[in-house]
Amino acid sequence: MKNSRIVITGIGLTAPNGNSLREYRESLLSGKSGVEEFETRFMGRVLAGVCDFDELKYQKKKEVRRGTRAGSVGIYCSNEAIADAGLSDGTWNKSRTGVYLGITEHGNVETENEIYNISQFDYNVKYWSHHHNPRTVANNPAGEVTLNMGITGPHYTMGAACAAGNIGLIQGCQMLMLDEVDMALAGGVSESIHTFGIFASFKAQNALAEHLNPEKASRPFDLERNGIVVSEGGCVFTLERLEDALARGAKIYCEVAGYSINSDATDFVLPNEQRQAECMELAIKKAGITAQDIDILSSHATSTPQGDIQEVGAIKKVFGESKKLHVNNTKSFIGHTMGAAGALELAGNIPSFEDNIIHPTINLENPDPQCSGINIIVNSPQKTDMVKYLLNNSFGMVGINSVVIVKKYEN
Repeated sequence: MKNSRIVITGIGLTAPNGNSLREYRESLLSGKSGVEEFETRFMGRVLAGVCDFDELKYQKKKEVRRGTRAGSVGIYCSNEAIADAGLSDGTWNKSRTGVYLGITEHGNVETENEIYNISQFDYNVKYWSHHHNPRTVANNPAGEVTLNMGITGPHYTMGAACAAGNIGLIQGCQMLMLDEVDMALAGGVSESIHTFGIFASFKAQNALAEHLNPEKASRPFDLERNGIVVSEGGCVFTLERLEDALARGAKIYCEVAGYSINSDATDFVLPNEQRQAECMELAIKKAGITAQDIDILSSHATSTPQGDIQEVGAIKKVFGESKKLHVNNTKSFIGHTMGAAGALELAGNIPSFEDNIIHPTINLENPDPQCSGINIIVNSPQKTDMVKYLLNNSFGMVGINSVVIVKKYEN
């Protein structure tokens, strides 16, 4: 099974500007932002990407109360991914299905809430919720999906900072190639906006975005960018071996061509341009192609001054100043969805294989000269002759980098 071709046959997502791939893609092509003002404890109004999916579509109120926001995001996206793959009739082997969800952080929301609650009762621990432990264990979001859907195959949640969405997909591919499962629900989820700590920490680092117009706050590569817009969201892919997908007549979105994960090993927060370049180069090598074959590069750029410059430097190391390469950025629309970012940003570009349209980077009004030299698609969609290969960058704190390459499915 090691050399099996892995394909994406279903996509389920919730983003700040859409609750299905169709809605999300329409927002990306029409320039619709999902960033708004959001009230958070101790800090008041901040800017955030907020999702409005229907939690009760696949859960009962009691289940929502008992579980976590990340779990609800995962449940919604996973059920949508199964439905999108044409499997909602239940004709799939749940004992041979794995659930692999990447996440930036988990348990902070629940811990902050519980500490705040007992503070109102003089820190009397009898007011601490007996649901706390299952809510905060590291496997929770993926575990909640298996409970909701009756999946008895393996599950785990992978903490991989902001590289996690890609890494969830990579894990799903690897388990399929090892023949550990016959289908994988893989991607990433984020509940980050519900913890004030992440806003406070970015604020302390002078890395929290501020703007009079929330929709213009996330502005990668722009000279006036001033930080990250924290967002929630999720995206789950249905992954199958090609032969299995063909046998059941499945719709195939694209094929996973290559991937790579590496570590900077240099700093807790500051990115390493050379390691990012090496990660891209290794993914390209694994895909059996050259840098010149890539049509779209979905950038990680978070709208931080130094991070965007470092990634542009890495891109130029790998691709030079190629005009064939089209670079775009999804965070300019929805902010940084943390553990979900890699998966959501990949999903937003996958329709390009069919329509040959590249969604733009918005809010790029005054390009930073230090981010020049790459072909960034700015403010309006661009039509191209054909899209065959898409490279998706996703990098995270403590120096973790991930790259996924997908290609147009061809027999």
